[in-house]
Amino acid sequence: MSVSCFICNKHNGGIQTSGVKIYEDEFVYVGHIDKGGKPSYLGHIMIDLKRHVPSLGDMTLEEAKAFGMIMARVSNAIRKTESAEHIYAVVSGNSVPHLHMHIIPRYPNTPEEYWGPWEVYDWPEAPFGKNEEIIQVCERVKQYLESNPYE
Repeated sequence: MSVSCFICNKHNGGIQTSGVKIYEDEFVYVGHIDKGGKPSYLGHIMIDLKRHVPSLGDMTLEEAKAFGMIMARVSNAIRKTESAEHIYAVVSGNSVPHLHMHIIPRYPNTPEEYWGPWEVYDWPEAPFGKNEEIIQVCERVKQYLESNPYE
């Protein structure tokens, strides 16, 4: 754990974020992205490794298994609950040196010029919402994961 790390502080309760916890186990935490009170792109999910490590290559095999499994399950849940037609998965590590993955849906009728994990944000009709809508997305995804533990 790093005292100066945003993700470590979030997991220790030092930072409140929008939405509700979608999933948590001993290795990973899953929640919705938070834009500091500004509207967020709905369905943009963050999968955080709980242990403070900077990159994919720093995970233990147990962590990698948990991370990969929840990445697949959350991606499937977003497709089903939010009717996403495609899921982008991004790990950059440029701004926060604590392993986390962005799961970003692309919704039907998104024009091709807005295809891409960051480009979807620029689509004028992209679904954005504040905390109330974020909580609704989180609850749908959480319920799907709980109801479909083998998907």
